[in-house]
Amino acid sequence: MEGLIWSLITGGVGGNLAGALLKGKSLGLLWNTVVGVVGGGIGGQLLNVVGVLDGAGLLPNIAASTVGGGLLLFVVSLFRK
Repeated sequence: MEGLIWSLITGGVGGNLAGALLKGKSLGLLWNTVVGVVGGGIGGQLLNVVGVLDGAGLLPNIAASTVGGGLLLFVVSLFRK
């Protein structure tokens, strides 16, 4: 459960980092956070299910969730008008 909470938190951070780095892709603070949380949760859990992070510890989970949050923000921003 602790890993999921960290995944959601770091996903939100990743979404906001991606929004800051990709100025034209930012959805605003609220939506960057929301999309990042969803992406972080999905990314962290998906890599756990696949076995990539199985027993790897908290730091790799945080890294994967941060990347997942940023990646989902990028993908969502491609479909935004």
